[in-house]
Amino acid sequence: SQTASRRLQALENGGYVERDLASDGQLVTVTASGERALRREYEAYRRIFEDSGVELRGTVTSGMGEGRHYIALSGYQEQFVERLGYEPFPGTLNVSLRNRMRGGRSALAGVDGIPIDAWEDEERTYGAATCYAVSLRTEGGDQYDDAHAIVPDRTHHDDDELELVAPDKLRDVLDLTDGDHLSIHVDSE
Repeated sequence: SQTASRRLQALENGGYVERDLASDGQLVTVTASGERALRREYEAYRRIFEDSGVELRGTVTSGMGEGRHYIALSGYQEQFVERLGYEPFPGTLNVSLRNRMRGGRSALAGVDGIPIDAWEDEERTYGAATCYAVSLRTEGGDQYDDAHAIVPDRTHHDDDELELVAPDKLRDVLDLTDGDHLSIHVDSE
């Protein structure tokens, strides 16, 4: 019991669990930070043993138009060209993820991504992001392989929302409209 107590203390000190005394012992609760860590571990083990990458499914939705503004900024554009190998279409494709039981966008936490660094101009600082190479497949079987999921460090999107960038306007190339279903395969290598 001493070993268990020390391990619980370490988890509590790390912010992964909270402990409360109860009449018959302790009540241990996993925190949001602990849940994120568990999801990262789960995804890493799943990829090791299943060798499948991450498969997300979602529905195409309209965004607020902010992606167009940020994607076009020179501090991001230069990094996209250098690190992704293309200049993205000025805008993102928004997808509302359906597989919430798999952790939504947090399923990407165990995948190595391509960092996009924070930068600043005379007016403000712009945050960092991480891009993940993805392949897209429509319900009709059309496929698009040269895209990336982009996950900003600071975002107003919930964990079940994902933004995609590509050199082409994905809505046109894949003939997508709001409500269409899309499979997103995240390369795990």
